[in-house]
Amino acid sequence: MAETRAEKVSDLGARAAAEQKARKAARDASRKIEAKETTAEKSKIVPPWEMGADGIELVDTHAHIDGEDFDADREEMLARTKAAGIVAVVTFGDTMEASARAVSLAASHETVFAGVGVHPENAFPFTQAEIDRLAAWTKETRVIAIGEIGLDYYWEKDEEKRALQRKMFTRQLALARDLDMPVCIHDREAHGDLMTILKTEGRKNRGVIHCFSGSWEMAKELLKLGWYLGVDGPLTYKNAAKLPEIVEKMPADRLLVETDCPYLSPLPYRGKRNEPAYVRLTAERAAEIRGQSLEELAAQTTKNARTVYNLK
Repeated sequence: MAETRAEKVSDLGARAAAEQKARKAARDASRKIEAKETTAEKSKIVPPWEMGADGIELVDTHAHIDGEDFDADREEMLARTKAAGIVAVVTFGDTMEASARAVSLAASHETVFAGVGVHPENAFPFTQAEIDRLAAWTKETRVIAIGEIGLDYYWEKDEEKRALQRKMFTRQLALARDLDMPVCIHDREAHGDLMTILKTEGRKNRGVIHCFSGSWEMAKELLKLGWYLGVDGPLTYKNAAKLPEIVEKMPADRLLVETDCPYLSPLPYRGKRNEPAYVRLTAERAAEIRGQSLEELAAQTTKNARTVYNLK
């Protein structure tokens, strides 16, 4: 009997879920290795929520706080976030299921906003039903973007699946244009195809290139096109390479600070679970690089976050 379209889509979805589980296991193993390599003297570490928050207002513009990593202490984590001076957290879906959870979290927490979308690692053949579901979620008052969407060639080497990523990316970009909403874009080792898409199908989109990993030359092109750039925990690493130069040179009104939690913890928490309060450590490093006070950088990046995502 010939396989029906519904069966084929279901099989692809199950396969994507299995691949996502395998990638999570690989990330968890990597985090354990990184934890062993972290050389900070633990007795001297002062957590961000114990540093005092007078004059500090930061926004973590990219997080994933819907998943099982936070199931045991989500409310306590959000309390720590507030104590560290973080006034808002934008949590993004990376699957349809995660997007639904992000919408629910935003509806029940006044400091949480949500983005809805499907990450390239979880790409599958969209039907109109998925597009309609994403569009319906954006009607909620605290859903502020389409994301996390984009391209990831680090994990995916199969050209057919890369082509599926590009198709899914452009379809979600089109949805964002139709809805007049900003997008949050993931780009890992796919710089060439990303730039091609943004200069063609995505030329009328706006938003953020999250966890920017390109060159200064690429950054300049994106800035000319009107994009914002998000920086994360890797800015604090000794092997940060070109990222500090980009943070130093880029216009103040296009910089955002993020965690991408539970991943990419900044020093001295590298290898441990990341959480929104730690965005303060990335902001401190960015301020140091730019020769600013933390208060100055916090005020500017929070203004930027409110502008690009229309946070209220």
